[in-house]
Amino acid sequence: MEAFKDNFVKERVHFNLARLKAGGENFEVVIHPDQAMAFKSGQGDIRDVLVYDHIFADAKRGMAASEHVMMSVFKTTERVEVAKQIILKGEIQLTVEYRDRLRDEKRKAILNIIHRNAIDPRSGLPHPPNRIEAAFDEAKVRIDEHRKAEDQVQDIVKQLMPVLPIKFEVRRVELHVPARYAAQSYAIMKGFGSLVKDNWQNDGSLVAVVEVPAGLQQDLYSALNRLTHGEVESKVVGKV
Repeated sequence: MEAFKDNFVKERVHFNLARLKAGGENFEVVIHPDQAMAFKSGQGDIRDVLVYDHIFADAKRGMAASEHVMMSVFKTTERVEVAKQIILKGEIQLTVEYRDRLRDEKRKAILNIIHRNAIDPRSGLPHPPNRIEAAFDEAKVRIDEHRKAEDQVQDIVKQLMPVLPIKFEVRRVELHVPARYAAQSYAIMKGFGSLVKDNWQNDGSLVAVVEVPAGLQQDLYSALNRLTHGEVESKVVGKV
């Protein structure tokens, strides 16, 4: 263990930990953060989570946890089983670099959700991504790296409203596609929204109704116009 400790302390730079305080003692394991967070949510294999299969009392100093204490607290000294309990019951500690990367990924995902699903109620058009991003900065929006992007959207929109009018809206659009493009258009429609009605006409053309997020309406039109060379007919027939 001493040789491992020397090499471990010498080689480490920054690492992510899962930590559990139990029975008055500290227990830590060194983890791959993405896999650890997935495992804590019930996904993946514990063996893919661990950087080392050692249980530490203080990972930064390379100090191993006492097996006697492990047996007392966890009723086992089997490292993988102890590590599993530490990750599931304890706290995942992330490096600054990893937290920054995670927040940046969540920020981009939230920006994309707002751009795709929301409009400017003054114009009825989607806000450009750079305008939403500027509003994030102006409103000093803080991203929680531990929460899913989807779960943060409504709270963040409330923060943005004083500087950027936003309205979430789903529109019901009727589309009439000529016969020679009808089959290909079907996949495009389903890719942009929910296909709620499809009527195939006697001439082979397609009349369909799609529920599409307002921010994607123009993108849907553009995709269909490229396919049909502008021969698609469209109109908004309602809102959801």
